[in-house]
Amino acid sequence: MQYDCHAAFMFGVVDLRPTEDRRTASRQGPNETLPLTLGLMSALEPRDDVDAPPLAAEAPGVETGGVLGRTYRALSIGIVSVVFLIAFEATAVGTAMPVAARELHGIGLYAFAFSAYFTTSLFAMVLSGQWADRRGPLAPLATGISAFAAGLLLCGTAGSMWVFVAGRAVQGLGGGLVIVALYVVISRAYPKRLQPSILAAFAASWVIPSVVGPLAAGSVTEHLGWRWVFVGIPVLVVFPLALALPAIRRRASGPADPSAPVEPYDRRRILLALGISLGAALLQYAGQELNWFALLPAAVGVALLVPAVRGLLPPGTGRAARGLPSVVLLRGVAAGSFIAAESFVPLMLVTQRGLSPTMAGFSLAAGGGTWALGSYVQSRPRLEPYRERMMVGGMVLVAAAIAAAPSVLIDSVPVWTVAVAWAFGCFGMGVVIASTSVLLLKLSAPEEAGANSAALQISDGLSNVLLLAAGGAAFAALGGGAVGAVHEAAQAGAAGSHPAAFAAVFLPMAGVALLGAWVAARVRTKA
Repeated sequence: MQYDCHAAFMFGVVDLRPTEDRRTASRQGPNETLPLTLGLMSALEPRDDVDAPPLAAEAPGVETGGVLGRTYRALSIGIVSVVFLIAFEATAVGTAMPVAARELHGIGLYAFAFSAYFTTSLFAMVLSGQWADRRGPLAPLATGISAFAAGLLLCGTAGSMWVFVAGRAVQGLGGGLVIVALYVVISRAYPKRLQPSILAAFAASWVIPSVVGPLAAGSVTEHLGWRWVFVGIPVLVVFPLALALPAIRRRASGPADPSAPVEPYDRRRILLALGISLGAALLQYAGQELNWFALLPAAVGVALLVPAVRGLLPPGTGRAARGLPSVVLLRGVAAGSFIAAESFVPLMLVTQRGLSPTMAGFSLAAGGGTWALGSYVQSRPRLEPYRERMMVGGMVLVAAAIAAAPSVLIDSVPVWTVAVAWAFGCFGMGVVIASTSVLLLKLSAPEEAGANSAALQISDGLSNVLLLAAGGAAFAALGGGAVGAVHEAAQAGAAGSHPAAFAAVFLPMAGVALLGAWVAARVRTKA
């Protein structure tokens, strides 16, 4: 499953969701589960039978209804369906990826297929935020969905792994444009009393696919082929778009204040975001090549990344200064270590223990529920005085889960060990990720909330890219590229495996997560 998408909900605009519903990247079910999400929307709507003072933001005579009332029904169903399908695709990718990489003879580039998405989405989110603020969300939303669909089709028809990686990069551009534009739509099209309901539906749109997505994708991969996981979704997006786009054009098109002069784009911020994306891509390439000629792109990548990171993250983030810098750093350490490890779990189970893609995906399914449980636990008011300790404990759980996962490389260890360990790790992530959002707002002045929220998402996305690149380089250096051949030989009756290649991914990431426990102890400023 991909956190990055996830994980990167808001970038360049203020996160409007309730704190317990804020989660990154990536956690992201077929259409028959969509009514559950819409049911949540209905359940969370304000009651019409309860007396309440009129809201100043709602002009007299304007029909406001609930999110599923006549005024907002088409828009709500349309945008929630878009998020739902994107979320389903994001969780399905992790299940289909081992088969796709093996058939395209590109397991050595396995990490690239994940990190390419995060790399391009970093830039697209910054661009989308400025584009939507100045011109309205309709153009970036339509462009983003078109790019996302084009990337899916490119992946589904790829004849080589590099073409597949390019498709994932195009998907990242589209995903970054879409998710920010959708939140701008919410901020403009819905009155404040309805925003919690629609945002809660967005959160539910990512939780349900985290359980159903891997199983559905595994079944499609086994019976129809991995390509259908990618080429089937663009067709499904047509219906929600037909519902949503006309409503968006009526209610949220154009600049927020048509009478005000259009401000120029913040070129410096866009250039810094471009520097992060290009620098991360060059470092990934250098790590994959593993030769002396790779030193040049590595040096250029570092030269681009360092000033961009310094310009976009709070001062002191790199040294884990107490307070806000440590909160931002912790978000990156937690998300990066967990996602870099999680990306290799299905591949390990399929190639080393012979599981089907469906069963490999099922090993991650319980994590969606325990993640939500962890997010709920940290939101309890009585536990607020213990938030720092909970975050430290959460990172210890994450480190333990990552360290326990490669134990299944030993044949005598039951395969279900991974499912149990990952459920505990997801609980820890639910505590930590939600807590970083809570603390970010507490430590931010109102006029700094937007910039600091952007910094949190940059840390999240950038760490995903860098740690995936590092894990992919270690995996390739220790023979990971031959895993597919070994798997085919094993199916033919020959013996052989590459446990060291997987251990080189999981064990360092467990160390990074354990470092996160130390960072978590520094998130509060001293009295």
